[in-house]
Amino acid sequence: MWHLRLWDVQDVAVFLSITLYICHLAGAISIHSPQRSLTRSVQDDVFFSVDVTCNGIPTIQWTFMSGAVSRTIGTWEPGVYTNITEDYSSRVQPYYNGSMGLSDLRLQDAGYYVVTVTDTAGSSKDAGFVLKVNEVIYEDLQYLSVSALALACLAGLLMLSMWLLDKAYRKIKAWRRRKQMPETNATELQPL
Repeated sequence: MWHLRLWDVQDVAVFLSITLYICHLAGAISIHSPQRSLTRSVQDDVFFSVDVTCNGIPTIQWTFMSGAVSRTIGTWEPGVYTNITEDYSSRVQPYYNGSMGLSDLRLQDAGYYVVTVTDTAGSSKDAGFVLKVNEVIYEDLQYLSVSALALACLAGLLMLSMWLLDKAYRKIKAWRRRKQMPETNATELQPL
């Protein structure tokens, strides 16, 4: 007699493993970002763009690291609460998708920024960003002032040459008038 078994113990174990893995992937945290390395100038604004997906409402925490310094910028749950540290309170704008805006950059803001996303089950995932902050280059202002000075000198030379050409034109015109006049050495005096 043939016993037809629909499921074997190994088949059930494989099926359950695959199902649990797919369920785990469905609830996994994902952080997508179009750009992880940013360069801005002092006093500019920067936008750390991320798109966070996870199970439930995520807890988003941004941290700044540079050399030996590591400090929390802020923590928030979209639609629930926002807690930005005092150092950053006037310069940070949190967004529901996990993104963060930082305004009025300073040289000290250059460094490594980490976003940590924690789901309701307690699992978390990190993503990092590198921010380079450039000084305002005053060579540009020097170039502008030197260019303005050169243009002013050129304008002065053009004005001087126009004045000299006008003087020469008037002298030539006066010389031609004198040449066209009849030359008489004798001056006639009229009797009274």
